[in-house]
Amino acid sequence: MLFQIQDYLELVGWSDRCLREDKRGAIDEQLPPILDRLQIDPRHWLYLNRNFESHFKSLVGAAHSMRNVCEQLGKHCSQGIRDCARCLSPPIAS
Repeated sequence: MLFQIQDYLELVGWSDRCLREDKRGAIDEQLPPILDRLQIDPRHWLYLNRNFESHFKSLVGAAHSMRNVCEQLGKHCSQGIRDCARCLSPPIAS
């Protein structure tokens, strides 16, 4: 999904405010619209900001997108696909 640079900057600013040492764990009420459009849970986004390198070693994205890329490259699924499915994939509609 494409997004505007302003959306990205808003997300970075929001993330920074939530991750500040004096506000650790506090989720700002004003969620950036990009999180909703990308269907990413704000708690998962903040967790990934703190722990990104310990979970992902190569590809990162929605699990279905990662599987497609791995298939195109003729590779087995990438390390971290479970975390991508949990944190970055849109919820399945019931």
